[in-house]
Amino acid sequence: MKNNIWVLIILLSYSIAGFAQKKTDANINGHVINKSSKEHIPYINISIKGTTIGTATDATGHYYLRNLPVGEFSIVVSGVGYKTIERKVILAIGKSIEVNFEIEEDQIQLESIVVSANRNEVNRKQASTIVNVISPKIFENTNSVCLAQGLNFQPGLRVETNCQNCGFQQVRINGLDGPYSQILIDSRPIFSSLASVYGIEQIPTNMIERVEIVRGGGSALFGSNAIAGTINIITKEPTSNSVTAANTSTLIYGRKADINTSLNASVVSDDYKTGVMIFGSTRQRSPFDYDDDGFTEIGKINLKNIGFRGFYKTSNFSKLTIEYHNMGEFRRGGNHLDLPPHETDITEQTEHNINTGGIKYDVFSKNNKHRLNIYSSAQTIDRKSYYGAQKDLNAYGSTNDKTFVAGMQYTYSVDTLLFMPAELTMGTEYSVNEMIDKMLGYDRIINQAVNTKSAFLQNEWKNDKISILVGGRFDKHNLIKDPILSPRLNFRYNPTQFMSLRASYSSGFRAPQAFDEDLHVTAVGGNVAIIRLDPNLKPEKSQSYSASLDFYKTFIHIQTNFLIEGFYTNLDNVFLLEEIGTDNGGNIMLERRNGSGAIVQGINFEGKVVPTKKLQFQFGFTFQKSKYKEPQKWSDNENLKPQKNMFRSPDRYGYLTANYNMAKNFNISLSGTYTGSMLVQHFAGYIAEDTENKTPDFYDLNLKLSYDFKLNSSAKLQLNGGVQNIFNSYQNDFDKGEFRDAGYIYGPALPRSFFFGIKVIM
Repeated sequence: MKNNIWVLIILLSYSIAGFAQKKTDANINGHVINKSSKEHIPYINISIKGTTIGTATDATGHYYLRNLPVGEFSIVVSGVGYKTIERKVILAIGKSIEVNFEIEEDQIQLESIVVSANRNEVNRKQASTIVNVISPKIFENTNSVCLAQGLNFQPGLRVETNCQNCGFQQVRINGLDGPYSQILIDSRPIFSSLASVYGIEQIPTNMIERVEIVRGGGSALFGSNAIAGTINIITKEPTSNSVTAANTSTLIYGRKADINTSLNASVVSDDYKTGVMIFGSTRQRSPFDYDDDGFTEIGKINLKNIGFRGFYKTSNFSKLTIEYHNMGEFRRGGNHLDLPPHETDITEQTEHNINTGGIKYDVFSKNNKHRLNIYSSAQTIDRKSYYGAQKDLNAYGSTNDKTFVAGMQYTYSVDTLLFMPAELTMGTEYSVNEMIDKMLGYDRIINQAVNTKSAFLQNEWKNDKISILVGGRFDKHNLIKDPILSPRLNFRYNPTQFMSLRASYSSGFRAPQAFDEDLHVTAVGGNVAIIRLDPNLKPEKSQSYSASLDFYKTFIHIQTNFLIEGFYTNLDNVFLLEEIGTDNGGNIMLERRNGSGAIVQGINFEGKVVPTKKLQFQFGFTFQKSKYKEPQKWSDNENLKPQKNMFRSPDRYGYLTANYNMAKNFNISLSGTYTGSMLVQHFAGYIAEDTENKTPDFYDLNLKLSYDFKLNSSAKLQLNGGVQNIFNSYQNDFDKGEFRDAGYIYGPALPRSFFFGIKVIM
């Protein structure tokens, strides 16, 4: 299939040769100003719709496009924090025209362009499904230096730490475990199970342009295992010549340092046909022992990232994009970190070398009715690990993981299909993951080869008032005998210009294979817990429903947006872990088996209020219930009755952000999360026998102050500082010593911590 894709790329390159840029002397120049302040706005994107032609306003807010194709086109003006507008122009040979724009601020991001609704660019307000966006502004205001820290500030999302030693984290969407969600990089499902173990903490925010989040099944164009939702990481693309350098230093509990340094450089040619964004970052986190028992609660990290994203516009109607990044990380937790792992009581240690890259080729027809996207992505991971206790010399392991994805997508815009305008999308995708995980001391070898052949088809009828999306994805998974069809149905209705009603249905499945938690070994009671798969494990299947009301209106000068969304997910043959005894070495054996099923249901609330240009509020809250259809046994402790409630799934949780520009260059940001009480497992070791505990509520509040100094017309310096977890709302009953259950950890990731940062933008 790889050969066929590249043959098609070559043929397409020849076919579009007739569209190559010619010297027409048809030019456009002008400026972009703020509608309310009348000030010129720098670095606003200017593009010609349906082509690859584009530029950005300079430091003075002006732009110039030269040698444009002749005919009628639409100019699209967009920028972070501003409403997107379009204007039609007629271009003629040898003529230059001046086109000026006034754009309005959009503090609640209703008019932003997203791709995760249907893999095509669409105005978020008109998307058939709810798409939430985490912008660079949210990362900055919440002092998030990695993806994991920023994901908490969206409705229905919650990031939790699952290991006291190594800090293994996962993100839950609508209460479902991490493996129920699909993490995409630039819309590609390249994030493997092994990458998911520590991946959300390894991705630095300086490589991210935005993160798009779809709760529920969403579009048929993404994988059918996106049962809980999709997290689409869009990496930064060069738009102007600029350099940004930043450093944030955090003192964890005022005692241990966590130092993050990043650098971004963007270079674009004068004709905007070629550009590259280069990014790099480092992180050094010292190990931290909260309860002074000699064992870490927060592990040591040495992390380095470097990568780039570049483009070349092969014509006015075609574009080649290449992305690559390398990540190297060392992390370790436990005790006696100065000794070799096998000379300690407990050590969890990993060394990762990850290479990820992708290439895509986009082609547009001259009338913008046809669009073709051909893509290929690959990832390799080499991991050396030690997961062991009691000076075990046999706890070393190694893992090799290779992932490859390739596919194509064709979109046809139809003026009228049966009863209204429509957009037809179809395509194919092939993905393969080969992983060998060896831990010979535990007599464990996972040799897993997974491949999926997919085809998808969907049609979206849409206008400003209504959209109806009907689609399906056909997957043939090599570990499942029969092909699986996963249908999707989304509906949007705008009864007024201030309101959108949406409803959706989707189905999905999870194959009987190893997931991220299988590739992490938790220390318990001086031994470790090993997960194995039931030989008769069946695929887990889901049916998901959601409905929402989205209200947006400006009252005088107050911008508002309120959302209420109900969700219901039915899981059949649900995967669960059950303790089945110990092996010859005394290690706990957990088996992944099929349960009868589970139901997860609830309501998400979200609100955005902008009273003035200086003050913005955003908040979200979730009420939910997560229960198995029948009580499930998880421990061999006879005093514990089978449990119907899902573990680590609170009934209530939410977040809040507030931003106040006190003066022109002085900004105050307040952010926080609330996590309600939940049921957690506590395995025997430090305690006499397995138990179930209800956790307390947690209120994690953060404060950040920043001040910008203008160095010259194109450069500025920012100083910032603040406090994370002001009230020190943190777990206070950690297990202690070498017999602790490292998985007994819950609540905020950090205790009260202080940070200071500096950033230079040129």
